[in-house]
Amino acid sequence: MTRPPPRVAFVSPRFADGPTVGGAETLLRRLAERTARAGSQVDFLTTCATNHFTWANELPAGERKVGDLTVRYFPVDDRRDVQTFHQIQNRISQFANVTKEDELLWHRHNVNSSALYEFLRTEGHRYDRIVMGPYLFGLIYFAAQIHPDRTVLLPCLHDECFAYLKTIRELFLGVSGWIFNAEPERDLAARLYGIDTTRAHIVGMGLDTFPTDPAGFRQRHKLEDTPFLIYSGRREPMKGTPLLLDYLDVFRQRTARPVSLVLTGTGPFDPPSSLAPHIRDLGFVDESEKHSAMAAATAFCHPSVNESLSIVILESWLAGTPVLVHAGGNVMPDHCRRSNGGLWFRNYPEFEEALMLLLTQPDLRTRLAQNGRQYVLDRYGWDQVDERLFAALA
Repeated sequence: MTRPPPRVAFVSPRFADGPTVGGAETLLRRLAERTARAGSQVDFLTTCATNHFTWANELPAGERKVGDLTVRYFPVDDRRDVQTFHQIQNRISQFANVTKEDELLWHRHNVNSSALYEFLRTEGHRYDRIVMGPYLFGLIYFAAQIHPDRTVLLPCLHDECFAYLKTIRELFLGVSGWIFNAEPERDLAARLYGIDTTRAHIVGMGLDTFPTDPAGFRQRHKLEDTPFLIYSGRREPMKGTPLLLDYLDVFRQRTARPVSLVLTGTGPFDPPSSLAPHIRDLGFVDESEKHSAMAAATAFCHPSVNESLSIVILESWLAGTPVLVHAGGNVMPDHCRRSNGGLWFRNYPEFEEALMLLLTQPDLRTRLAQNGRQYVLDRYGWDQVDERLFAALA
């Protein structure tokens, strides 16, 4: 197996250590840990923030050892003008005409850390590679310019309004290489920015198998005779959760099927009053309970169109459950086509047809789940991911 370089830094606005951190941060931490386990000296550079809404400095600055990683925490700058940031971001979100000067102002009032930049300026030459992401933060935009010759961008790119900014194109074209989670993500970057795909690597994240207790989960939550969908993760419009709530409410009314919804994760949600009694909001649960919930579900439904990997649908397949995903994204339908492990929908009629198939054809559901599980074992075992990761770093 290829060996990673002797000294590597990973850079991300938050360090994945708690219930509120998302998939991109989890991915970066796991890849950093695998690099360290292979013998590299790995520093993880991050901020003192934990909340992705306030970006307040909640953790003490300084250096701490977390397993094999040396994690260095730097304060978020307090000069951020949130009102200016949101004014420009709202215009970007509407695909309005935004000047490059406005884009730069948006980056400057995004999440930044002058202390982290200064550390990179003085110490960054000691690293053989500097891996940083995701791409949407001022922290990444400015940090990538300090040592571009050794910086590798792990963008977690989506086909969204921010991806079309002039400064984001400069970010992509200014680094030495890229690590993508899946082929459609790489292809999107090639289409938008004309990147040199010989310097682009598909890596993803490895997953370990795990035990599940679906019967115990159903019993604990009094769901023994109730089919249900599950969604795990943040509840917000960009993740599509309002769409899922609306679609499932219409489905129950049109078909009279008693399907419930189990939610794990964080964030507010506002279901229709007719659906609310049929939702079990478990909030943040430990990994064992989440995996058992997945195993007990009829299907995992992911309504987002903004995913570059989707760890949770891979976990669902490992738990033995098929998936139902939104076709508007690139990556999750591609996973389903490659694995033959799930169905996808573009609109409500397709959602209804797919969910009816999953509810009424248990043999189909079993085949999809088995196909998906084998896909994860073949493609996302840690041995396979390590080889791809270390080759990219080398």
